[in-house]
Amino acid sequence: MRARSHDDSHDEGGLPVSYIKGYDPQTLREMVDPRECQERLDELGDQRSLPALLERVWLLKVLGRWDESLVVSEQSVRVARMGGTRKDLLRARILHASVLQVRGAYAAAHQELTTCAEEAEGQGWAALAAFAFQHRGKVSYDAEDYADARADFKRALFLRQQTGTPEEQLESTLLAIEAADRRRSTAVAS
Repeated sequence: MRARSHDDSHDEGGLPVSYIKGYDPQTLREMVDPRECQERLDELGDQRSLPALLERVWLLKVLGRWDESLVVSEQSVRVARMGGTRKDLLRARILHASVLQVRGAYAAAHQELTTCAEEAEGQGWAALAAFAFQHRGKVSYDAEDYADARADFKRALFLRQQTGTPEEQLESTLLAIEAADRRRSTAVAS
Protein backbone atom coordinates (compact mmCIF):
# COMPACT_ATOMS: atom_id res chain seq x y z
CA MET A 1 0.00 0.00 0.00
CA ARG A 2 1.32 3.39 -0.90
CA ALA A 3 0.82 5.91 1.87
CA ARG A 4 -0.45 9.39 1.33
CA SER A 5 1.88 12.36 1.50
CA HIS A 6 2.40 13.98 4.87
CA ASP A 7 -1.02 15.26 5.73
CA ASP A 8 -3.37 14.77 8.63
CA SER A 9 -4.83 11.46 7.39
CA HIS A 10 -5.67 8.91 10.07
CA ASP A 11 -6.79 5.29 10.06
CA GLU A 12 -9.81 3.85 11.90
CA GLY A 13 -7.81 3.80 15.10
CA GLY A 14 -7.03 7.50 14.87
CA LEU A 15 -3.38 6.92 14.00
CA PRO A 16 -1.57 8.82 11.24
CA VAL A 17 -1.18 6.87 8.01
CA SER A 18 1.34 9.22 6.45
CA TYR A 19 4.28 7.36 8.01
CA ILE A 20 3.30 4.01 6.50
CA LYS A 21 5.16 3.39 3.24
CA GLY A 22 3.65 -0.04 2.68
CA TYR A 23 3.29 -3.44 4.31
CA ASP A 24 5.69 -6.35 4.31
CA PRO A 25 3.96 -9.08 2.25
CA GLN A 26 5.35 -11.84 4.49
CA THR A 27 4.96 -10.41 8.00
CA LEU A 28 2.16 -7.90 7.28
CA ARG A 29 4.04 -5.37 9.43
CA GLU A 30 4.04 -1.69 8.51
CA MET A 31 7.04 -0.49 6.53
CA VAL A 32 8.13 2.93 7.71
CA ASP A 33 11.04 5.32 7.44
CA PRO A 34 12.66 4.96 10.88
CA ARG A 35 14.18 8.45 10.65
CA GLU A 36 10.77 10.06 10.03
CA CYS A 37 9.23 8.08 12.87
CA GLN A 38 12.01 9.03 15.28
CA GLU A 39 11.71 12.69 14.31
CA ARG A 40 7.97 12.59 15.01
CA LEU A 41 8.59 10.81 18.30
CA ASP A 42 11.03 13.57 19.25
CA GLU A 43 8.43 16.21 18.30
CA LEU A 44 5.84 14.56 20.54
CA GLY A 45 8.23 14.52 23.47
CA ASP A 46 6.44 13.79 26.73
CA GLN A 47 3.03 15.11 25.70
CA ARG A 48 0.34 13.43 27.78
CA SER A 49 -2.77 14.02 25.65
CA LEU A 50 -4.47 10.83 24.55
CA PRO A 51 -3.83 11.41 20.81
CA ALA A 52 -0.13 12.03 21.54
CA LEU A 53 0.10 8.92 23.73
CA LEU A 54 -1.55 6.75 21.07
CA GLU A 55 0.78 8.08 18.41
CA ARG A 56 3.80 7.46 20.66
CA VAL A 57 2.67 3.87 21.25
CA TRP A 58 2.44 3.24 17.52
CA LEU A 59 5.75 4.97 16.72
CA LEU A 60 7.60 3.04 19.43
CA LYS A 61 6.01 -0.19 18.21
CA VAL A 62 7.01 0.27 14.55
CA LEU A 63 10.51 1.29 15.65
CA GLY A 64 10.84 -2.04 17.48
CA ARG A 65 10.97 -0.44 20.94
CA TRP A 66 8.38 -2.82 22.32
CA ASP A 67 9.10 -2.47 26.04
CA GLU A 68 8.66 1.30 25.87
CA SER A 69 5.63 0.87 23.64
CA LEU A 70 4.01 -1.44 26.20
CA VAL A 71 4.51 1.05 29.03
CA VAL A 72 3.04 3.93 27.00
CA SER A 73 0.17 1.75 25.74
CA GLU A 74 -0.78 0.87 29.32
CA GLN A 75 -0.67 4.57 30.18
CA SER A 76 -2.87 5.42 27.17
CA VAL A 77 -5.49 2.89 28.29
CA ARG A 78 -5.52 4.47 31.78
CA VAL A 79 -5.84 7.99 30.34
CA ALA A 80 -8.64 6.90 27.99
CA ARG A 81 -10.44 5.12 30.81
CA MET A 82 -10.27 8.22 33.05
CA GLY A 83 -11.06 10.97 30.59
CA GLY A 84 -11.84 9.67 27.14
CA THR A 85 -14.90 8.46 25.31
CA ARG A 86 -15.78 4.79 24.87
CA LYS A 87 -14.36 5.01 21.34
CA ASP A 88 -11.12 6.46 22.73
CA LEU A 89 -10.86 3.58 25.17
CA LEU A 90 -11.44 1.03 22.41
CA ARG A 91 -8.73 2.63 20.25
CA ALA A 92 -6.29 2.54 23.17
CA ARG A 93 -7.13 -1.10 23.97
CA ILE A 94 -6.76 -2.18 20.32
CA LEU A 95 -3.38 -0.50 20.12
CA HIS A 96 -2.34 -2.06 23.44
CA ALA A 97 -3.31 -5.48 22.07
CA SER A 98 -1.22 -4.84 18.96
CA VAL A 99 1.78 -4.24 21.23
CA LEU A 100 1.04 -7.51 23.06
CA GLN A 101 0.99 -9.20 19.64
CA VAL A 102 4.44 -8.00 18.56
CA ARG A 103 5.75 -9.13 21.95
CA GLY A 104 4.39 -12.64 21.25
CA ALA A 105 1.54 -12.59 23.78
CA TYR A 106 -0.93 -13.91 21.21
CA ALA A 107 -3.58 -15.30 23.58
CA ALA A 108 -3.85 -12.05 25.56
CA ALA A 109 -3.90 -9.95 22.38
CA HIS A 110 -6.54 -12.19 20.77
CA GLN A 111 -8.77 -12.03 23.85
CA GLU A 112 -8.53 -8.23 24.10
CA LEU A 113 -9.20 -7.75 20.38
CA THR A 114 -12.19 -10.11 20.51
CA THR A 115 -13.72 -8.04 23.31
CA CYS A 116 -12.99 -4.79 21.44
CA ALA A 117 -14.43 -6.08 18.14
CA GLU A 118 -17.60 -7.28 19.88
CA GLU A 119 -18.08 -3.98 21.70
CA ALA A 120 -17.46 -1.92 18.55
CA GLU A 121 -19.90 -4.01 16.53
CA GLY A 122 -22.46 -3.86 19.33
CA GLN A 123 -22.25 -0.06 19.31
CA GLY A 124 -22.47 0.10 15.51
CA TRP A 125 -18.94 1.46 15.16
CA ALA A 126 -18.05 -0.43 12.00
CA ALA A 127 -14.75 1.38 11.35
CA LEU A 128 -13.47 0.58 14.85
CA ALA A 129 -14.72 -3.00 14.58
CA ALA A 130 -12.81 -3.33 11.29
CA PHE A 131 -9.68 -1.98 13.00
CA ALA A 132 -10.06 -4.61 15.76
CA PHE A 133 -10.73 -7.47 13.32
CA GLN A 134 -7.73 -6.48 11.17
CA HIS A 135 -5.47 -6.57 14.23
CA ARG A 136 -6.99 -9.82 15.50
CA GLY A 137 -6.32 -11.29 12.07
CA LYS A 138 -2.68 -10.24 12.39
CA VAL A 139 -2.50 -11.98 15.77
CA SER A 140 -3.85 -15.21 14.24
CA TYR A 141 -1.49 -14.80 11.29
CA ASP A 142 1.54 -14.47 13.60
CA ALA A 143 0.28 -17.49 15.57
CA GLU A 144 0.14 -19.42 12.26
CA ASP A 145 -3.65 -19.86 12.39
CA TYR A 146 -4.17 -18.78 8.80
CA ALA A 147 -7.82 -19.84 8.53
CA ASP A 148 -8.82 -17.62 11.46
CA ALA A 149 -6.58 -14.83 10.17
CA ARG A 150 -8.27 -14.96 6.78
CA ALA A 151 -11.74 -14.92 8.36
CA ASP A 152 -10.88 -11.82 10.40
CA PHE A 153 -9.30 -10.07 7.42
CA LYS A 154 -12.42 -10.81 5.35
CA ARG A 155 -14.61 -9.43 8.14
CA ALA A 156 -12.46 -6.28 8.31
CA LEU A 157 -12.71 -5.89 4.53
CA PHE A 158 -16.50 -6.21 4.62
CA LEU A 159 -16.81 -3.63 7.39
CA ARG A 160 -14.42 -1.23 5.66
CA GLN A 161 -16.32 -1.53 2.39
CA GLN A 162 -19.57 -0.97 4.29
CA THR A 163 -18.24 2.30 5.72
CA GLY A 164 -17.01 3.56 2.34
CA THR A 165 -13.31 3.29 3.12
CA PRO A 166 -11.28 4.58 0.13
CA GLU A 167 -9.80 1.90 -2.14
CA GLU A 168 -6.18 2.75 -1.28
CA GLN A 169 -6.92 2.07 2.39
CA LEU A 170 -8.43 -1.32 1.53
CA GLU A 171 -5.11 -2.44 0.03
CA SER A 172 -3.61 -3.49 3.38
CA THR A 173 -6.61 -5.72 4.07
CA LEU A 174 -6.51 -7.25 0.59
CA LEU A 175 -2.77 -7.88 1.00
CA ALA A 176 -3.46 -9.58 4.35
CA ILE A 177 -6.11 -11.86 2.82
CA GLU A 178 -3.73 -12.86 0.01
CA ALA A 179 -0.91 -13.52 2.50
CA ALA A 180 -3.16 -15.70 4.68
CA ASP A 181 -4.30 -17.63 1.59
CA ARG A 182 -0.68 -18.16 0.51
CA ARG A 183 0.41 -19.32 3.96
CA ARG A 184 -2.64 -21.56 4.31
CA SER A 185 -2.01 -23.29 0.99
CA THR A 186 1.70 -23.68 1.81
CA ALA A 187 0.85 -25.18 5.21
CA VAL A 188 -1.62 -27.63 3.62
CA ALA A 189 0.89 -28.64 0.93
CA SER A 190 3.62 -29.47 3.44
